[in-house]
Amino acid sequence: MAPDLPLFLLTLGLLVFGLVMLYSASAIVADASDRSPSYFLGRQSVWAALGCLAMIAVARSDYRLLNRPAVVWAVYGAVIVSLFAALLSPSINGVHRWVQVAGFSLQPSEPARLGLVLALAHLLAIQRADSFRTLLLPLACTGFLASLIYLQPDLGTATLLVVVGAAVIFLGGARLRHLAVLTAVCVPLFVAGVLAADYRVARILTFLDPFRDPLGDGFQLSQSLIALGSGGVTGVGFAASRQKLLYLPEPHSDFVFSVVGEELGFIGAGLVVVFFLLFTIRGLVVSCRAPDRFGMLLGAGATLTIALQAFLNFSVATAILPTTGLPLPFVSAGGSALVTTLLAAGLVLSVSQRVP
Repeated sequence: MAPDLPLFLLTLGLLVFGLVMLYSASAIVADASDRSPSYFLGRQSVWAALGCLAMIAVARSDYRLLNRPAVVWAVYGAVIVSLFAALLSPSINGVHRWVQVAGFSLQPSEPARLGLVLALAHLLAIQRADSFRTLLLPLACTGFLASLIYLQPDLGTATLLVVVGAAVIFLGGARLRHLAVLTAVCVPLFVAGVLAADYRVARILTFLDPFRDPLGDGFQLSQSLIALGSGGVTGVGFAASRQKLLYLPEPHSDFVFSVVGEELGFIGAGLVVVFFLLFTIRGLVVSCRAPDRFGMLLGAGATLTIALQAFLNFSVATAILPTTGLPLPFVSAGGSALVTTLLAAGLVLSVSQRVP
């Protein structure tokens, strides 16, 4: 069978929309850095082309070829090596999240989520996670990668990795009481991780009251809310955002959704959320109809890596959750993130080919 057409069209639509909105959100930032207004669009378009080629190649292949111990642990091992390489690389803005390869900066924590999903799908396809004994290895795989990402430091991505891992483990047969115990362990660890760094504590305080210090710690979040509020119902018009004129930090990255809300209004931003919701539902429906447990877990996990990140990004931009530093899939600038997102979509499309 051919890959699922609705899922493919949703993926393509989100990608095209992302490129258009990225140009709008990034042109001023690029110009302020003495670059062409289309600088970020050009770079993102190259990554989009590479990502589409990878997506098509994966979508047209048989996902069951991945369900081999040699393949699974080679991918997982490559993820570990790349995360260690990032930790040992020179810091950029005080963090160790990137690896320089042939002049390009790659962020290993992005493909790490797919490496984890692959490992968990393989393990849980062999044996259901219905006891603490069978949970040990999946939890160890999740915890180890999350720990390496936390050390970069990147608590937001580490938390997302744990949530994705927990979701796949639940789909793999874990009982609610097991997840309750896991939550009871993870919550104190998360709180300790927040308290370990002053800037994380500041983010929590800013989240509780964004306008407490609107010119200091609360500047980014308050500007995000101003952008969303300025958009009203129908928006100020495409490319007419005022907050992206160097008022809103990272308008082309973590807070691009704020620019979407300002330019396209509540209706436009709401439609973006709906499209991501449709993508999520279609991906999960396709995955649940897979002919084997590995396909179901792989497809659902790949779908959730995109969906959970998107809804976390929405929540941060609207002050529902504290700032995490997670980009919006398909839309935010970033080559590693975009290629990983398209690879994840390719995995789900590959699973859809085998749906009876």
